[in-house]
Amino acid sequence: MAQRFPTVAVFGLGTTGCHLVDALVRGGRRVIAVERDEAALRRGRGRVTAAEPAVAFTTDPAAAARADLVVEAVPERLETKRRLLARAHADCPPKTVFATTTTGLPVTEIAFGSGRTDRTVGLHLFPLGPDREDRAVEVVGTPLTGDAVLADVRELVRDLGRIPVPVADRPGFIGGALTMAYLNNAVAMYERRYASRDSIDTAMTLGCGLPMGPLAQLDAMGLDTARDSLEALYERTGDPRYAPAPTLAHMVTAGLVGVKAGRGFYEYEAGGAARGGEADGLGEPVPARAVRRIGVVGSGTMAVGIAEVCARSGYPTVLVARSELRAKEATAAVERSLERGVRRGKLAPGLLTESMDRLAAGRDLQALGACDLVVEAVAEDIDVKRAVFADLDRVCAPGAVLATSTSSLPVIECAMATRRPEDVIGMHFFNPAPVMRLVEVVHTVLTSKEALGTAHAVAAALGKRAVDCPDRSGFIVNALLFPYLNSAVAMVEEGWATAEHIDTVMAAGQGYPMGPLRLLDVIGLDVSLAIQRTLHGTFRDPALAPARHLERLVEAGHLGRKGGRGLHLHER
Repeated sequence: MAQRFPTVAVFGLGTTGCHLVDALVRGGRRVIAVERDEAALRRGRGRVTAAEPAVAFTTDPAAAARADLVVEAVPERLETKRRLLARAHADCPPKTVFATTTTGLPVTEIAFGSGRTDRTVGLHLFPLGPDREDRAVEVVGTPLTGDAVLADVRELVRDLGRIPVPVADRPGFIGGALTMAYLNNAVAMYERRYASRDSIDTAMTLGCGLPMGPLAQLDAMGLDTARDSLEALYERTGDPRYAPAPTLAHMVTAGLVGVKAGRGFYEYEAGGAARGGEADGLGEPVPARAVRRIGVVGSGTMAVGIAEVCARSGYPTVLVARSELRAKEATAAVERSLERGVRRGKLAPGLLTESMDRLAAGRDLQALGACDLVVEAVAEDIDVKRAVFADLDRVCAPGAVLATSTSSLPVIECAMATRRPEDVIGMHFFNPAPVMRLVEVVHTVLTSKEALGTAHAVAAALGKRAVDCPDRSGFIVNALLFPYLNSAVAMVEEGWATAEHIDTVMAAGQGYPMGPLRLLDVIGLDVSLAIQRTLHGTFRDPALAPARHLERLVEAGHLGRKGGRGLHLHER
């Protein structure tokens, strides 16, 4: 079979254009790389890995006449793209196919401006992160794009070792619509000084397993590119989620556009490595109380995981459950987990015995009286938690730090159930606690510096990375993660794409560990709905209202992987 598009012209050698040139050369194509002037061409040539003769670098747009496919990768401005492709239309023979790499602009309007409505497609690439061979590419068709043209472009994508995902010409397609709102939300969080730059990025990489934090991702993308994409999406949809955070415009005006400028949210060495960092914990040293013994209240998955981590890290640990049976079951669960670690060679055999010797479990709350830190890990119900904290206030010694592991409920509600709100703090461990390295340490307006310092010191002793944030619904991770997950459900509901296509774009395109809909199934749709309702009830933002499709699935008992069916079917 003849090679599709043996010669490709790429206009624009920014992040996307350079990535595309290299991918095409690796796929055996000849490339004509076009820039607007010699200075831009020189910069682009320095970023492209491939070299001549596989790539012909030029400032002459008429050179594209030799190409079978012309791809524009210029800034996100409709008239710029239309004008460029209209010029190419005059230079190129009728058989040449055009592609736009736009994130937020309508491919249909670009196609009309090009003069080739039936031979213009969208080709949305994901140039960030490791260059894997399973990266997805969104292939965007318009109502007028010829079927044969789409088939040829999809075959080109496969020939480059990528996964073509067919999508309709909707604002942002799949990847842009989900990603840009998430990134903009992260900038707004930073802008409001809700959390530091490093806390935000650390929380999302360690808490969600993302390949890079949102602010680092914006630097890699280019803040000017991100600002332009958000502007295009906002103008097209009127959705406030896409209204660029003012900080973006401010930084772009100052020339702080990310890696390519040497400075954005981070500063960069000549090779692109980030330089230095800012404190993502407490900044100045804060006094911490001595913690010799830790208590855990609860017997579910999270309580068992936290108890294992504490005992394994050398702390005498007391687990209190609501019955002796649940206490014994929790102890057995810890032992099974440690045994798995030994079998897999991750733990020394002696650590199993030592850890189990340090763990005591029962149903008597009085056993927590000698603990210096107690972590509550019961059901995610504020009334239940308040009752537990009232009991802890009664039995725990003065000066003991009382922590809740809630993922979304207000820590201050727990604190005010006690007579010592200054000693109450949030320590949000992530599931599975023995594996996940992140702990969100959440302080209220009443939390003392000593309690905050103690939580950070214990998290470090447990081998965890602590990030500090105030007591706001969702803290850092859920406040950024769940609006993104909810938007993905709304896409399915509105017929944008199948659940499989959405997950493929975000996992194989953006490099996320799993797609948003599979992640929701793993979390549990009932748990996810409760968190989304909490976010919506706190901020009263219509955009945070749970997707109706999510509510319907929960009403029908389709709760995700644990029930065998959710947004996907699962084997049981």
